[in-house]
Amino acid sequence: MEKLINCPLCNNTDLKDFLNVKDFFLSKEDFIIQECKKCGFRFLNPRPESVNLQKYYNSEEYVSHSDTSKGLINKAYHIFRYYNLSKKYKIINSKKQNGKILDIGCGTAEFLKYCKNKNWEVAGIEPNDKAREISETKNHLHIIPENEITKLESNSFDIITLWHVLEHISDLNFQISEIKRLLKKEGYVFIAVPNHLCYDAFKYKEYWAAWDVPRHLYHFTQSSMKTLVQKYNFQIEEIFPMKLDAFYVSLLSEKYLNKKINYFSAFLTGLKSNHKAKTNNNFSSLIYVIKNSNV
Repeated sequence: MEKLINCPLCNNTDLKDFLNVKDFFLSKEDFIIQECKKCGFRFLNPRPESVNLQKYYNSEEYVSHSDTSKGLINKAYHIFRYYNLSKKYKIINSKKQNGKILDIGCGTAEFLKYCKNKNWEVAGIEPNDKAREISETKNHLHIIPENEITKLESNSFDIITLWHVLEHISDLNFQISEIKRLLKKEGYVFIAVPNHLCYDAFKYKEYWAAWDVPRHLYHFTQSSMKTLVQKYNFQIEEIFPMKLDAFYVSLLSEKYLNKKINYFSAFLTGLKSNHKAKTNNNFSSLIYVIKNSNV
């Protein structure tokens, strides 16, 4: 296990334990989420070393890598994903109508395939071997492994996307600095992450599925995301909700809490979470539209 001494966001050394959470999805191991006493950022600490993290993804049930549709929850994931593809593209299209796009943590490259069909030039990065293989065989796209990001040409992308990916990346600050290097002067970054200030997180507490330890290393709020991107001279232009995530996360959370899924309770929680978020934008997941302000 690797123990962080400093907050990844503000470098402060004064940290405290926030919550003990079990890996309900796979290993059943217990982990600690810590909180920075200075900036309030929450992150997994200690955490598995980078070389050992992949074993926590090795399951047929990890649908973004396996593309499985077995079981009701995975079927729901595929339905939500299809809806979200068009929503994500619509948001991107409001900023740029064509160009070159890089999807970091692209999984099986469904989003890149969608963009390619819209005449974008596409590139992807994915650390998981199985997901890259599916990208090749199913979607006919060559995706590079994570460690080859440094080989990509600087100032070469109009759009860079991370759809529920930033929370998984071991070296947070290196990743943002690489995004800065790769993005064109007038480019945009689109980052989707869970938001632990949502109602469903408060309801389910340590059973909230979007803690997803140890795969999720960082836990963002609107404030912490703003602090992070401003460190690298980016600006958040807009924030969009991912309303379906409240229902999907609640389904999983019910399963973790009750050892079975209470579909009615999950549906009501999703509705309530989205309703409460209308006043403060604290939806279960948020998409941040980030402009390169290096002008």
